[in-house]
Amino acid sequence: FHSDPGEGNKRMTLNAASPTRRQLLAGTASLAMMGLAPGAMAATGGDNTAKAQAFLDQLTDRILAWYPENATQLGIDKDRHAGLRAMLGDRSLAGIEAQRGVVKEQLAAVKALDRTGLSAEMQANLEVAQATLELSAKGHGFRFGDMALLNQSYSYRNSPYAVAQNVGAFVEVPDFLTSQHKIETREDADSYLSRLTQYATALEAETERLRVDGGQGYILPDFLLDKAIGQFTGVASSPVADWELVKHFEAGAKQVGYAKPGEAISIINDKVLPALKRQQAVMEQQRQGARSDAGVWALPQGADYYAWALSAATTTSLSPDEVHAMGLEQLKMLQARMEPLLRAQGLTQGTVGDRMAALGKDPKYLWPNDDKGRADLLSYINERVDDIRTRMPQAFTVLVPGKLVVKRVPVAIEAGAPGGYASAGSMDGSQPGSYYINLRDTSIWPRHALPTLSYHEGIPGHIWQGEYSYKLPLIRTLLAYSAYTEGWALYAEQLADELGVYKDDPIGQLGYLQSMAFRACRLVVDTGIHAKRWTRQQAIDWFVTNNGSTAAQVSREVDRYCSWPGQACAYKIGHTAINRVRDDLKARLGGTYDFRRFNDALVMTGNVPLSRLGALVEGRLLV
Repeated sequence: FHSDPGEGNKRMTLNAASPTRRQLLAGTASLAMMGLAPGAMAATGGDNTAKAQAFLDQLTDRILAWYPENATQLGIDKDRHAGLRAMLGDRSLAGIEAQRGVVKEQLAAVKALDRTGLSAEMQANLEVAQATLELSAKGHGFRFGDMALLNQSYSYRNSPYAVAQNVGAFVEVPDFLTSQHKIETREDADSYLSRLTQYATALEAETERLRVDGGQGYILPDFLLDKAIGQFTGVASSPVADWELVKHFEAGAKQVGYAKPGEAISIINDKVLPALKRQQAVMEQQRQGARSDAGVWALPQGADYYAWALSAATTTSLSPDEVHAMGLEQLKMLQARMEPLLRAQGLTQGTVGDRMAALGKDPKYLWPNDDKGRADLLSYINERVDDIRTRMPQAFTVLVPGKLVVKRVPVAIEAGAPGGYASAGSMDGSQPGSYYINLRDTSIWPRHALPTLSYHEGIPGHIWQGEYSYKLPLIRTLLAYSAYTEGWALYAEQLADELGVYKDDPIGQLGYLQSMAFRACRLVVDTGIHAKRWTRQQAIDWFVTNNGSTAAQVSREVDRYCSWPGQACAYKIGHTAINRVRDDLKARLGGTYDFRRFNDALVMTGNVPLSRLGALVEGRLLV
């Protein structure tokens, strides 16, 4: 990030089209939220609880104003937040600088609060807010890339790059508009077009950041630039009428009787497509002198940045060497559990990785890489989701609906997208959560890999846990810790095993253990790339050899680690911390320990730093 907004942003603002009345109203609502002054808390009087609540309300409004897309995703872009429905977040240098100043101010404010007499819940809310602001303030100290901790939808993926194959408006905005922005009224159509116009503005803002960052040495590695440029080329070369952005709008416009359904095509042709091409041109220019080094160690301030990214992802002070050693140790333990299962299948020769690789290539466990194969694969996932849903009363006394839709990753972005990921549903339940699976190449998904992935992303993983978070104050939904959410999702995989889903499926259990080993490998590979100066190929080869994953799957994974430093370490570190808390409480509570009530307490505690997880879960469990 940078403190100087630059002439490009000034010029972009002056050349913007005249805003509609709805855009003006939305802007006014956002500015009102952003303009809340520290003195607003003093007006609540001397009561510590009232002051604390006023602070949290103020922080909530600021975060929603910074990232209006989250209000739509959560289904709260109405009433006093209605203006946010027509807006996208400000991705400009000036917007980032404004956030940097407010974060510093808010951190000082939360530290100054008198917490005497506050309830345990309020204390926890303030602890979470302060920890997030502290990590964010440190992240804002690096004036490059994208510090995403305060953006609920992308808080997991901090990046030293403003745009990458999986970072930036060109990846995030189309997916958001087509999957989250419903068009059920003519006003919704107006809001969509407003956001479509702002999509071009967001692209221009990030293009300026690419230029400024590049001038200081922060340029994507050449192999990631090649991937991103390929994605741009694919989008720009397809007819605009075939874009999902257009299809989604025109289908909604027809449904609500919108008078000018062709406006989306006009906005894309006049604004979005030129902005996309300008961004691609900058990336192509940067490609000419780009390095091949995969890790952030090769960037200015690279070691310091990685230390921060690792702490932000794991909410620990573990060093890269400690994380690396943890990964090797856990991989060894997991493969020891896999050994007898492999032998029982007659797989006795070679390393565990070799044998899992052979299992993954067995045609009887694969789907054809065609439309029917993809459809059958999706049906299989839905069967696994339906089955695990029936088992939830065995693991929880407090249940949520777990509204979930399984979707294919959009074809336009699947080359740079993860293998599988989840997108939260709305707080009121009207919009179900989405579990996306990348079907670009079905050979990376042998049958035994899919159940555990589905438990991770769907039920009782991310979608399930997300619905519990909606029972917490809104600020706690907005402030997410990757180590907790990803640790929970791995714990969800473990719960499925404990609930007996693999009782008659040893191959499926091997897939589960390989999945756990995969996350242990991530600890080794992420630190290898960013701290030990591994090359991209070295990381791929080590991963394939030690876990038996396909080169195609691992290549995409390694590219993800290169652009999201530290993020891959959140999973196993969070999972390990959760089990440590469970084992400790089980030992101390003895006969009074209850499996279901522990799971309730864990999921209802919500997103917290790992350093506070044990105390907060115990406090809730013993109430």
